[in-house]
Amino acid sequence: MLEMRKLGRTGIDVTSICLGTMTWGQQNTEAEGHAQLDYAIGRGINFIDTAEMYSVPPKAETQGSTERIIGTWLKQRGGRDKLVIASKVAGRSTADWLRPDKKGARLDEINIRYAIEGSLKRLQTDYIDLYQLHWPDRRIGLFGEGGTVFRDLPKPDDQVPIEETLGVLGRLVEEGKIRHVGLSNETAWGVSRFLHASETGKGPRVAAIQNVYNLISRTFEIGLAEMALREDVGLLAYSPLAQGYLTGKYQGGARPAGARTTLFNRGMRYEKPGVEVAIDAYLALATELGLDPSQMALAFVTTRKFVTSNIIGATTMAQLESDLGSIDVAITPELEDRFDAIHQVHQNPAP
Repeated sequence: MLEMRKLGRTGIDVTSICLGTMTWGQQNTEAEGHAQLDYAIGRGINFIDTAEMYSVPPKAETQGSTERIIGTWLKQRGGRDKLVIASKVAGRSTADWLRPDKKGARLDEINIRYAIEGSLKRLQTDYIDLYQLHWPDRRIGLFGEGGTVFRDLPKPDDQVPIEETLGVLGRLVEEGKIRHVGLSNETAWGVSRFLHASETGKGPRVAAIQNVYNLISRTFEIGLAEMALREDVGLLAYSPLAQGYLTGKYQGGARPAGARTTLFNRGMRYEKPGVEVAIDAYLALATELGLDPSQMALAFVTTRKFVTSNIIGATTMAQLESDLGSIDVAITPELEDRFDAIHQVHQNPAP
């Protein structure tokens, strides 16, 4: 069943399923985005996630389109106070179309303030409940690049200091433009530094971390899960279906019409050695137990103790309805054992 869970130590309750929106503006029209919002809110979801960068794949022509679609829905439907809206500011980027000076993005005051004003305008709201750093300012492997290996410090290591970034966010909280802050695509070291900065008075405490997490990418469990539980910085899990690969629709090199990888060829994270055989094992398990593989994979994510909310995304209403049906899938102790047995053999092929 759909649960209400605490968003860190903020006192805010969010639903255990969050509506992801990154396809709106490319794969989905405004009308389709509105229909998804109507359906999800009608089913009890109160949590919506977006970003200034969306829709995805990112490009100048569609940047901000997802927030604009949410904004027109909010203007038409109202009820802003009943929703928890999360958005993100882009981290260090060379995309010269993100900022007016054509220099790309950084997590400093001038860039963050430009980003928040744009997001508020597009969302047609006075505040954002959870404002997340989409990825760090420092140079680290992102979105599956380099896997989980960290070999050396970057040169030059010219990151915007974490204390500086957190200070900007603190001023935005004081001004009422954001309520709480979060991280995304962050490491255990990064989370610990943000927490330390907050504890020493440099800015607000982070409430959540949005990282990839699914059956074939469970690296969050290695170091971040303990931190999430002990520090109340819960996971907002993205890509719970591994960009659709865990549905089985791409097995054997299949490229169904209209699917994301077919359209955009951006599934590299899930096309590494060992991925397909691992997915085959999970698909066989679902078949053996008479479960829908998508719902099984989603239920696995939602039921982790360190997960605050599972961010689902869909391009069709049928997909959205099926995804929400995952809340009725029971993860029994026996099924947990089967998951762990497969994971022991096929550990994290798509970190």
